[in-house]
Amino acid sequence: MKALVTGGAGFIGSNLVDRLLAEGWAVDVIDDLSSGRLSNLAPARANPDHEFHFHQIDICDPAVADVVERRSPDVVYHLAAQIDVRVSVSDPALDARINVIGSLNVLEGARRAGAGKFVFASSGGTIYGDVDGADLPVSESHDQVPVSPYGVSKKVVTDYLHTYRELHQMEYTSLALANVYGPRQDPHGEAGVVAIFAGRLLAGEQCRIFGDGSQTRDYVYVDDVVDAFVRSAERGSGLLCNIGTGVETSVVDLYSTMAAAAGVDVEPDFAPPRAGELARSALDPGRAGLHLGWAPFTDLPTGTAAVLDWFRGDAGHA
Repeated sequence: MKALVTGGAGFIGSNLVDRLLAEGWAVDVIDDLSSGRLSNLAPARANPDHEFHFHQIDICDPAVADVVERRSPDVVYHLAAQIDVRVSVSDPALDARINVIGSLNVLEGARRAGAGKFVFASSGGTIYGDVDGADLPVSESHDQVPVSPYGVSKKVVTDYLHTYRELHQMEYTSLALANVYGPRQDPHGEAGVVAIFAGRLLAGEQCRIFGDGSQTRDYVYVDDVVDAFVRSAERGSGLLCNIGTGVETSVVDLYSTMAAAAGVDVEPDFAPPRAGELARSALDPGRAGLHLGWAPFTDLPTGTAAVLDWFRGDAGHA
């Protein structure tokens, strides 16, 4: 089987690439390296037995469709994206160009290649909008009313996937991801609080928490997420599936768990809350259990300990 992974040099993408190669897939990666790192693909590139090819190209370049068509994958995993909600607010046209037009370029390539399946990384934290606490954990039947351009762009791509299925009989599965964390996540940004906490705790620096830390998120480990992507190659066609734990964890509880594991006894720095931040978030993974045979298998203490171990090693400072 042949897979093509966009954003394959990124955090989730590179972990997916490793899993696919370990299972004997031939894998092509498309990444412009704007945020992904070639070092994330070092294991993939180092093994001479791997059938692996890397293509450095921006998904906004229409020529990316030609690359996808030429490589003729059985399954396209589309993870390349602009992922910063704040950037989407300040420059919604940029967000749409990458996340909508870029996705259409990849989708057209998959259509022309006759790919059997298109698996899309959507965002469970943004497509549903500001969900009432009584509706948590949120299910896929909930109204999708995103409150950021980023959330809109992710919703729109799933709408396009449905249309391509109707027009061109291309099967798809859209995975609405919770807050994914794990090894290779970039600590220099806003997307990954687990990575940020890990980097600062091990550097002996005080961690910052915005607001009172009572805001909750659904933290799901990257290996569990990768498992959902692999299962989606043959299951879940025509569906949006939440990929989360269904468990709310507050930021202060996350910090306490990680600080204890790191052997740090320092209070965090509490800063003013950030405007527009969701108060609570959690995804109901029941549909993924039913249609993908998937369930999260890594608890938070185990997963965050693995992140701290990774940051302690040389890979954490690559």
